[in-house]
Amino acid sequence: MSLPVYIGDEVSAAGFRLAGLQVITPLPGDILSSIRRACEQAPLVLISAETAQQIDATALDELLAGMTPPVAIVPDVHGTAPMPDLATRLRKQLGVLE
Repeated sequence: MSLPVYIGDEVSAAGFRLAGLQVITPLPGDILSSIRRACEQAPLVLISAETAQQIDATALDELLAGMTPPVAIVPDVHGTAPMPDLATRLRKQLGVLE
């Protein structure tokens, strides 16, 4: 059985590793390919908000909209990157964005 994966900075990754998750701390140019590899193997993929900001918006929307595995953005320990606006994202996906 594979473990859920956290992708983000080393400090936050240490906490997720202690919680039993597999962690990936990718280099800046390797983020999207690391996420795609994790999606092929893990039942759940968590991405730090700071790491998610470094991904193209279209690619990020595709990852978040996918059904398997669930992909979620989580706050990082530094708190420097704002969390995405979930309500706006849902309205956009449902086609009711004003």
